[in-house]
Amino acid sequence: MPRRYDPDRRRRIIDAAIRVVGDKGLAGLTHRTVAAEADVPLGSTTYHFATLDDLMVAALRQANEGFVKMVAAHGGLTDRHTDLATELADLLGAWLAGDRTGVEREYELYLAALRRPALRPVAAEWAEDLADRLARRTDPVTARALVALMDGICLQVLLTDGTYDKEYARVALARLIPPAAP
Repeated sequence: MPRRYDPDRRRRIIDAAIRVVGDKGLAGLTHRTVAAEADVPLGSTTYHFATLDDLMVAALRQANEGFVKMVAAHGGLTDRHTDLATELADLLGAWLAGDRTGVEREYELYLAALRRPALRPVAAEWAEDLADRLARRTDPVTARALVALMDGICLQVLLTDGTYDKEYARVALARLIPPAAP
């Protein structure tokens, strides 16, 4: 029997891994559960991802892509005529107003880096990318502080099952941003 050509299989496996994490948590993530969710043979998951860490790295990287795309599409972050704190508060609001389950899945994978060193470089990628973008509008130290505050606000909203308060976020972010030079 000829081998079936399936160019999207790897992506489907990653999508399935993200869904499994959302449905069953990290403890439920196995090659077997992902294969069943993706409707592929077990050997396909181990062919594309030798270890669960490899699969989690790919899932976290794919989850990060959505946020990175949202940031890239948010033109106000590069426009020096806009209020940076307002733009960042709007960005957080848009992200948190989207698919809440998706955001929770992303954070679960992100926080898995605490116990899985293989995930740490990928977990740091989005923060570094955002800090690099923000450093174009402010200095590198302030940019990193803004990213940390944004991360903290997101975690608080997710962990407390609270409502995102855009004005609170804007005021808090503005306190970190030095006044523009005349």
